[in-house]
Amino acid sequence: MNLEYFIARRLVSAKSHKSSVSAPIIKIAVVAIAIGIVMMLVSVATGVGLQDKIHEKISAFNGNIIITNFDDNQSEVSVEPIGINQPFYPRFKDVKGISHVQATASKAGIIRTEKSFEGIVFKGVGKDYKWDALAEYMVKGRVPNLNGPLNTEVVLSEYLANRLELKVGDKFTTYFMKEGGNGMPNLRRFDLVGIYNSGFQEFDATFVLGDIRHVQRINKWKNGQVGAFEVFIDDFSKLDEKGREVYEAIPSTLNSITIKEKYANIFEWLKLFDINIIVIIIIMVVVATINMVVALLVLILERTQMVGMLKALGASNWSIRKIFLYNAGHLIIRGLLWGNGIGLGLLFIQKYFGVIKLRPENYYVSVAPVTFNIPAILIINVGTVLVCLALLLIPSYIITKIAPSKAIRFE
Repeated sequence: MNLEYFIARRLVSAKSHKSSVSAPIIKIAVVAIAIGIVMMLVSVATGVGLQDKIHEKISAFNGNIIITNFDDNQSEVSVEPIGINQPFYPRFKDVKGISHVQATASKAGIIRTEKSFEGIVFKGVGKDYKWDALAEYMVKGRVPNLNGPLNTEVVLSEYLANRLELKVGDKFTTYFMKEGGNGMPNLRRFDLVGIYNSGFQEFDATFVLGDIRHVQRINKWKNGQVGAFEVFIDDFSKLDEKGREVYEAIPSTLNSITIKEKYANIFEWLKLFDINIIVIIIIMVVVATINMVVALLVLILERTQMVGMLKALGASNWSIRKIFLYNAGHLIIRGLLWGNGIGLGLLFIQKYFGVIKLRPENYYVSVAPVTFNIPAILIINVGTVLVCLALLLIPSYIITKIAPSKAIRFE
């Protein structure tokens, strides 16, 4: 039988302490731990959720790694064509962890309607395009059917559709400038079959998706020529590693770049969330520990006579300290249960009902996203218990200074 644990349980279940001086202090300590856990869970789930969601959106429009010609420029427009007959297409066999490779080509243009006009980038895609990555953001209509002969079906963003006053089923005219800017522009008339809304202003204000053969004809490329290859990987956490492997595996005449490199400013901004999460966790653990230290000291002072009596009966200092550490551990667990219940409940509500909205022009998403990272949740809980108990060893040292003869007479 564990004597220290038995005594600690009796102290916890005793009714006398519930009306004592320590009662409100204990409640405050439990509430502080609960609030700390809620804050840590919310900060981790929403911070990681925002990062994951932005990764998904950028990947949906660019892939994870982009292979282009070295002579290509830094804009979204394809300039120099690449032969589609490459050793890595349609399957990238030389690098493990590659899930999909697709060919694309882009051309700058201007959409003109009776009431307005907008500059756009027409992104030509083929039969191999990964439409399921975009399916989540489709709000109206459908994706173009690219399996048959060349057609005029396209999708554009809700942002552009509203500015141009277009709806699904409408036709519109797009002008594409010729290379060098000489001569009359190329005119194409497209059918709007679908509207998407990614919430990513940089993409929504730019891209129109349609058949890659339009770009090939406008640029006078051959059927086997494309502008770029977009590569998708299985594990985004290995993006840098796979980016290096892809660069080494492709022909020396081609270049590859990861979306981290292409959108460096966005990913640098996302790194700030990691710093914010760490700061919040440290602050919450410190606050919870301070409250537990105060509660433990009050519990020791309130049970001074009991400490003296146990010492008189031969109990060691460490044995008595364990009694109070067990007691403190019980309070910490109570705080964890309340904190996890409230925190996970709030996160589930946000995940499935989207209560908290965000401004997409600032955060690239319209609803605060939530990701349940089970390892992180376990680390938060276990870490809080271990850190609090480890730091509580220091104030429990006061027990060694209590003399039995004085403690028994303590009022």
